[in-house]
Order: sequence, then C-alpha cells, then structure tokens
Amino acid sequence: MTVPEDDVRDPELSIVIPAVNEEITIGDFVDWCKQGLRDAGVNGEILIIDSSTDMTPQIALEHGARVLKTPKRGLGRAYIDAIPFIRAPYVLMGDADCTYDFRQISGFVERFREGYQFIMGSRFKGYIEPQAMPALHRHFGTPLTTTILNFLYSTGFSDIHCGMRGITTDALIRIELESQSWQYASEMVLKSVCLKLRTAEVPVRFLKDREGRLSHLKRSGWFEPWRAGWINLAAMFVYGADFFLLRPGLALLFIGLMITLPLTFGPVTLGGITLSLYFSLVGLTLAVVGLQSFYLGCVAQVIYDYLPTSKEYWLRLFPYTRTVILAAAQCVTGFCLTMPLVAKYVTDGFVLPFPVGPSGHIAVTGLLLLIFGFMTFTFTLVLHAAAFKARKRSGS
Repeated sequence: MTVPEDDVRDPELSIVIPAVNEEITIGDFVDWCKQGLRDAGVNGEILIIDSSTDMTPQIALEHGARVLKTPKRGLGRAYIDAIPFIRAPYVLMGDADCTYDFRQISGFVERFREGYQFIMGSRFKGYIEPQAMPALHRHFGTPLTTTILNFLYSTGFSDIHCGMRGITTDALIRIELESQSWQYASEMVLKSVCLKLRTAEVPVRFLKDREGRLSHLKRSGWFEPWRAGWINLAAMFVYGADFFLLRPGLALLFIGLMITLPLTFGPVTLGGITLSLYFSLVGLTLAVVGLQSFYLGCVAQVIYDYLPTSKEYWLRLFPYTRTVILAAAQCVTGFCLTMPLVAKYVTDGFVLPFPVGPSGHIAVTGLLLLIFGFMTFTFTLVLHAAAFKARKRSGS
C-alpha cells in the first residue's frame, strides 16, 4: 500500500476503484473524486487497486490517492483484495476511466447517512451521453438481464450493470464476495437481496470514453460483451438456484401425486379418456423430479446461509430423527405395495403378463414410495451436513 502525503484520517467514505493501464484518465479521475467529496461535504479516501504496467499508480499517487498494487486477476478479485485496506464505514465503487461522473456523489452520501446499506447507481434514471453506451448494451443486453434478475428475485432495479454503486463496509464483508471477474456485479446485487439489505437507487451520469482510450471490453475483442453477459446470467442462476427448484419442484410433486395416487387401484375414466398404467408412470416421473427439485432447493438455501432464519426453518421442518423415521415408513410401505407384483412375476415363471392388472397400479405407487423413502433419507443426511458446515463457517 502506497500512501499520499496529504492522506486523510478517519474517512467516512472510501472510493474504491480497480485500475488497469488508465494513465490517460486516472489523474482527472482522482481530481473528480476530490471535487465530489468536497461538494458532498464528506471526509473520504480514494483507494486505487492497481494492476497496471504503465504510469497509472504513480499518477494516482501524485494526485492524492492511496494505491494498492495487486496482480491482475479480475474486477471481482480486485474488490476482494481491497477489503482489508478499506478504512471507512461506507464504500463507493466505480471505474477509473472517467465514464462515471464522480464529481456528483452527494446522492450516495445522503442515502448512506439515511441508513441504506446497498445503493445502486442508475444510468437510465440519470444521464447517458450520446455514444457512451453501445446500442446493443443500452437497448438489449442491460435491459434484458435486468428484467431477468428482477423477475427471478422479485426486485425493482433499473440498471443492474451500473459500475457506480455504494455499499457499507459491513455489508461488503457479509456478502462474502466470491466472483473473480465481471459477474461480481450480479453477485453483489443478488446477495444484497438475499441478505435483505436496505437498498436504494441513485441517478448517475454516464459519459463516453476519452479520446484515445479504448474500453476494457473493446480491448478484449468483440466477444467479450457476450461473455460478460453470459457469466452474469450464470451468477444469477447459481445464486438463485432455489428459484428454479423450490416452487417448481412443489408444483411438479403435486401434479405427479394427483396423477399417480388416484390410479393406485386401477384405471380411471374421465369423460372419454381412460387413465391407465402409462399415466401412473408419467405421474411417478413428475413426482420424483418434483420432490428431488424441492429437496435440492432446501439444501441450496442452507448452503447459501444468507439468513439464519432459512436454515433454522428447514431444520425445524425436517428434524433428523422424525424425518428418518418417515423415510423408513415410506420404504416399508412401498416395499409392501410392490411385493404382490413381484410375487406374481415369480410364480408365473418370471414372465410379466400384460396388462398387469390392479397389482401393477399398486406397484407403481409402491415404487413411488420406495423412491421417496430413499430420497428423503439421503436428503436428511445432506441437509444436516450442510447446516453443520454453515454453522461452522459462521462460527456459531
């Protein structure tokens, strides 16, 4: 860590910025930050996480920024590396390329002082300079991924990819940022929702690149924006795995049971349609897929361990002894229902007649219970193991 001569003491706000070869803009950027701090009436530090091979760190230091030298390992990793060196209770993030106007940060400071823990900048609610954002990003990529995230997580963000954002240092530590690259942006938004942080949006100004400067996305080639969008979507799906598992799983389970159980004692005719053994097998498949999805969703929430209430809820609903006994009862009942068909198969010389009759329908329900019993037992083991690991990680 390199410290400037006019370093501030006891900052209220840390402006934390990754930088890679930004010697064209870094001097003006630090000056913008200082102006923004003065205008907002806040005592703050400017911390540059630098992975450059040019004069970026020297220029930043000369203009009054702290400089932390790190290997080039991605945007997300830069913020992870910076956490131990942040001195203020509030953190403002962004880019060092003078595309986000850090002369206007008072909105973030006001929201912090009002008690908000995560503050997203919004270019769409603010100002986008002509030619600052490619049309593909402005009208397709960013609106689409923002809509997907809002749908998955029941949120109301307008610009989830805005790089200018604020978070309290305490919340930054609590979200346990893991992403090494572009997907850190989505991970922060998702975890802020899962942790139920108090969240707000602030309009920001987004400006086009300086003459002679090429953005990092353009430096990496035409495919980089698509790759960045894909890994951000992957982060949404991974950190929101329970969205695809819990409720859809319950729905499939219900539909499967509604098909299989009424057919336990033979075909059922509804109007001109006869539901027979094939429908029982379809119902069995849906019910098994549904129960597996639901169980995986429960485990995912415990592994995330965002809120202790989720973990405690599932442990109360599935206590070890009672759930294992239920699993054993399912297996025994399923075995008993399946045995008549097995016995008939043996006595008939290992030839299964078709149609198999009522014993076949009963056996399908028996197989369903056998599978349910095994899945419930293994789920109980994994659930309690995941809860133990989560408690160990949190130190509780």
